[in-house]
Amino acid sequence: MNFVVVLLLFGTLSTVNSEIYSLNYIYTALSKPVQLPGIHEFTAMGLMNDKQIDYYDSVAKKKIPKQDWMRDKLPADYWEKGTQSRKSKEQWFKVNVNILMDRMRHNNTDVHILQWKHGCEVAKQSDGTLKFIKGTDQYSYDGDDFLAFDDATMQWVAPVDQALPTKRKWDGVQILNQYTKGYLEKECVDWLSKFMAYGDKEFSSADSPPKVYAFAKKAKIEGHIRLTCMATGFFPKDVVMHIKKNGVQLTKHDGVQSDGVLPNDDETYQIRMSVQIPEDDKETYECYVNHTTLTEPIVVKWDGKCWDCSQVTVIIGAVVGVVVVLLLTVVITLLALWKKGKICAGKTGALPLTGIQAPLNVTKDDASSTSSDSGQGSNACLEREPILTNGVTKDDASSTSSDSGQGSNTCLEREPILTNGATGSD
Repeated sequence: MNFVVVLLLFGTLSTVNSEIYSLNYIYTALSKPVQLPGIHEFTAMGLMNDKQIDYYDSVAKKKIPKQDWMRDKLPADYWEKGTQSRKSKEQWFKVNVNILMDRMRHNNTDVHILQWKHGCEVAKQSDGTLKFIKGTDQYSYDGDDFLAFDDATMQWVAPVDQALPTKRKWDGVQILNQYTKGYLEKECVDWLSKFMAYGDKEFSSADSPPKVYAFAKKAKIEGHIRLTCMATGFFPKDVVMHIKKNGVQLTKHDGVQSDGVLPNDDETYQIRMSVQIPEDDKETYECYVNHTTLTEPIVVKWDGKCWDCSQVTVIIGAVVGVVVVLLLTVVITLLALWKKGKICAGKTGALPLTGIQAPLNVTKDDASSTSSDSGQGSNACLEREPILTNGVTKDDASSTSSDSGQGSNTCLEREPILTNGATGSD
């Protein structure tokens, strides 16, 4: 079973008038195999606009295209080198899961999850040019943020104490942080531009306006109900939604919750927002939705009724049934059910992707040949120990190759998973 990873993003008013494109690569490793269908010890996939474009797992051990245009446009060499790169990443992830377990003082009794996400997002302007919006290079451990790269400051951000040693070591080699920034802002965008041209028809779905609904069901707290606004069937994905009380926008400080924008299986999107209110509340509540396909925002007034829970389940289920499942949520949920019979703690809304990037105690002998998946040139010529040390050592040198299937004049030797460098054609 293959899973498509959904990256959850909120639309903003500034992006509603632009087409947004994204390219991301997501790697997920388990600390040990589990006997669950479709759950592999290691998986890696590329996503363009949240649609899977390539895939690799530890069973098939082959990077394969998931879109016809990827198969048609990219040469066999691209897939061969991509396979070798991901095999190398698979090995390094195994090392890092164990190292991070030691750092967290975890044993091998339970299954632990290490995940890495890197990529970029751009806005396509009216003149066809691409405007860089943001880059992402993040790691998570067991669904919790571990480490993330701040593109603006070219520094690593450590949200937990266990990540501080890694942050200090990586920030100690600024040329690698510069390389990461260059990848996010230039190299990733170049690959995204190329893929946009290759898959032009695939990613130029007809614009579709949202359908908006307002409904409520009983809340868990006695005497309260949960009011939900839902917009579905829209494309492109960027949308603005608010819940308004007597014409005033409610915020998260008022208890508004949302899982963000989710894809339907027909290439359109949906979003839901909800807020808990007293059952006898007689105020006026409205759902406000704005989208690039609309000449004016849609405003739907809640009729004040609380639907029967079973009826609501039917309505919501009909929509949720066509939503693509979040990979990380699926993995964590299945593992939790398998181990404990209940959902384990951790984030389940937005995909939490921030984690470790290099092992603590790996020696030079553990190094394997690395590849520059970028296909882009680099004037950096560094060899580095594939550890959290960010040590630059001549003895660690090994030949590089371009995972992209394109030529590369780079001699930047990067351990494929655990260094600061990210690669465009992963």
